[in-house]
Amino acid sequence: MKRDEQPIIGESPAFLSVLEEVSRAAALDRPVLIVGERGTGKELIAERLHFLSPRWDQALVKLNCAAISNALLESELFGHEAGAYTDASARRAGRFERADGGTLFLDELATTSMNVQEKILRVIEYGQFERLGGNRTLEVDVRVIGATNVDLPSLAERGEFRADLLDRLAFDVITLPPLRDRREDILPLAEHFAIRMTREMGRELFAGFSSASIERLLNFPWPGNVRQLKNVVERAVYRLDDAEEPVSRIQFDPFESPWRPVERSSENRVFEPASGSIPDDLRAHLDQIEKDCTLAALEANDARLKPTAKQLGLSYDQLRGILRKHGIKTR
Repeated sequence: MKRDEQPIIGESPAFLSVLEEVSRAAALDRPVLIVGERGTGKELIAERLHFLSPRWDQALVKLNCAAISNALLESELFGHEAGAYTDASARRAGRFERADGGTLFLDELATTSMNVQEKILRVIEYGQFERLGGNRTLEVDVRVIGATNVDLPSLAERGEFRADLLDRLAFDVITLPPLRDRREDILPLAEHFAIRMTREMGRELFAGFSSASIERLLNFPWPGNVRQLKNVVERAVYRLDDAEEPVSRIQFDPFESPWRPVERSSENRVFEPASGSIPDDLRAHLDQIEKDCTLAALEANDARLKPTAKQLGLSYDQLRGILRKHGIKTR
């Protein structure tokens, strides 16, 4: 396992239910869509789907669609012929060709253009495509697994994502629970990351977490999910002065400092929306801002409600109402 990978560790009912869904979906040769917040382990679930499937001994090819500009994404997916564009000096196979017989995992699907979505749909429907600059139709046998951290049905309703592609991808949808809804999994994951960091530092013993640290880990809302937990735990182990002492210092925000640069006050800011930046649904947009600000304030205050309410300029009861409204759990 690579150092940056998340482990598939969990005993919570929500997580075990997901693993059952994965085992069931893996056997069928159909597209699958994985939905979840950032840091919930969508790529790990895609790997599990592949290696439990009849295609386990064939290629598993991955691509983060958000990491490549739309101008290059088409070439990356479908390949190109020599001379297809200025820098195309030789023929190049794309990800679909490389995944022939196996699985292609497409992360951050929502960032793709309508043109690319149409071509992906054609491959899923007919197993056919052409390289850029080519006129020969190629055929491949690829299982597509897509992933996103946004609400694709809402994008499709607004015409920002192809509804027909969504229909094909959504043969089965696996939605990953956030870590705040997997409270039973926090300590097993934290111990795994701590032991691995201990070994990486050449130490023989991990002395565990203090009771106060355990309480803080369990009560934090984890907006960054498992990825954030990993960083917090590894940082705590790395900063231990005495390896024989349990971890007693947990810092959720590595930027926390009395000398941290302060942003301009919101009163001094002037709202100047760029062209096309005004939201279609103002209420939904404001609700999302309210939720994001609340999660950020909770993280900055180690999930303590009274300091969080004070930072946001709210009463304790007003904050509790916002938490209930957005389903944010702090314990």
